[in-house]
Amino acid sequence: METFDVLVIGAGSGMIVAANAVANGFKTALVESGPIGGTCVNRGCVPSKMLIYPADVVSVIHEAEKLGIRARVDAINFERIMKRTQRLVAEDVERQTRAVEQDTRIKWFRRKCEFVSDYTLKTGEDVVRADKVFIVSGARPNVPALKGIENVDFLTSDTVLSLKALPKSLVVIGGGYVAAEYGHFFSSVGTDVTIIQRSSTILPDEEPEISRLLTEEMRKTMEVFTGYEAVEVMEEGSTKTVVARSLASGQVKEFSGEAILIAAGRVPNSDILKPERTGVELDKDGFVRVNEFLETRKKNIYAFGDAIGKQMFKHVANYEAQIAWHNAVHDHKVKVDYDAAPHAVFTHPQVASVGMKEAEASRLRHKILVGIAFYKDTAQGAAMAETGGFVKVIVEEKTGKILGAHIIGPFASMLIQEIINAMASGDGTFVPMFKGLHIHPSMTEVVQNAFSNLKQP
Repeated sequence: METFDVLVIGAGSGMIVAANAVANGFKTALVESGPIGGTCVNRGCVPSKMLIYPADVVSVIHEAEKLGIRARVDAINFERIMKRTQRLVAEDVERQTRAVEQDTRIKWFRRKCEFVSDYTLKTGEDVVRADKVFIVSGARPNVPALKGIENVDFLTSDTVLSLKALPKSLVVIGGGYVAAEYGHFFSSVGTDVTIIQRSSTILPDEEPEISRLLTEEMRKTMEVFTGYEAVEVMEEGSTKTVVARSLASGQVKEFSGEAILIAAGRVPNSDILKPERTGVELDKDGFVRVNEFLETRKKNIYAFGDAIGKQMFKHVANYEAQIAWHNAVHDHKVKVDYDAAPHAVFTHPQVASVGMKEAEASRLRHKILVGIAFYKDTAQGAAMAETGGFVKVIVEEKTGKILGAHIIGPFASMLIQEIINAMASGDGTFVPMFKGLHIHPSMTEVVQNAFSNLKQP
């Protein structure tokens, strides 16, 4: 058995803890059986955005006629798009791998691992123990127990990046972030896409107005069947079929395509890691339970990232890494705060959100004001011929504190940053929106306009 001061399980955002540990002189171990970088770098946010940007360019060209420009896409080199993405990811992973391999202050165990007793795990033939343990073991695509699933060659977000040829048709099971983003990508580059979604809209966890508008917009470029639950999958020759049942009528429909993408959420890797053997508690879905300091019930064992299932975004995991490390080495503990934790969905149009939704704020008995402003009512929005996009903000009436903001439309992921910064700074009110001058004409005026339109809901 080899003993360390710090043991980090997972080389995604766990690398932040590992870097801090070695910088502070701790004998450090890293356990990661896959490539350095975790889900984001290898199979998630980074490569998917490299695919989506070309899709965005195609969408702009297709919609240029509304501006008086007639343009067309002559050809799309799918193989080149995929190879460029794979090359950029491989270069990033190689750079990070070299850095870890050359750092003699950290020992990297490259086999899968599982806990065998308190603070102790087995990785390959090695047994490793540490005084402080950080569980950053991530999550993987959920594959529902559909009838016939074991006999069908399907895609997930882990395997879709290995495609060599563009499928002529694709059936997507699910309607969350992965389904929406890959639906946008494949439909833009020439695949006939069909999405099957249990809920009544795509992205059902967003504000209802945003979910409804996004569903309408996506139906312009692909088939979207909401209120249907996949129950069976089949494969015959080059054709794959999904059997789905209407949750309202019970009617059964079949959807066929050259490929199937399962995008039905994610499950934690705790079934592989078995952290309960070291006294760590799991919730009913297998995510590691932590308190507001990211501590597990076992002293000196911390967990964050997808392993805890709170907000499964890379930027949130990076933030949690800093909190967990601070609390592991300082007496003064810091609470994790998700109030201003944002996310974006890179669909067409984009969606971005931070903080509470209107219904949530009301349920928590906040007396609120709500403001809505449309892109089209700004000079820049009119110039872009943007007809549907809007910004919605929720503010506490008495204090002016920003409780939440939600945007759908071009550049949503950038426009929301001004609101995030205000929420995380000073007293968190919307006053900075009016103290700071906004360039005219610019798209940022739609954010200011939303706060100018505050009224009781």
